[in-house]
Amino acid sequence: MPHKPETIIKQARKKIAHLRESLSGVDYLCSGTLLQRTKVCGKPGCRCAQDVNARHGPYYEWGHMQGGKLVHRTVSPQQAVLLQIAIDNYRRVQQLLRDWEVETERLIDAEAPRKP
Repeated sequence: MPHKPETIIKQARKKIAHLRESLSGVDYLCSGTLLQRTKVCGKPGCRCAQDVNARHGPYYEWGHMQGGKLVHRTVSPQQAVLLQIAIDNYRRVQQLLRDWEVETERLIDAEAPRKP
């Protein structure tokens, strides 16, 4: 048996309020990917050329779109920690917005049903 429009409206508004509340707690927000790399320096006598475990690093790189182009930037370990939080938040916010969109569609259908 389908739910009454009043019930759907109440549920959708409650879920949207919860989504708003979840979004209000977000501080850091960045898109992109954080990479951890080790590197070979190129000096002939350095152990890093032969031993994988002796490579230099780790170094952190943040890749993100800027002006329609993929940009990579080296960041400090402290920045990497904050960027990872920001990237995780960004992905969570994207999911919350998709959920909000679904609830908005339910709300619109319940408040202003289509005419047959």
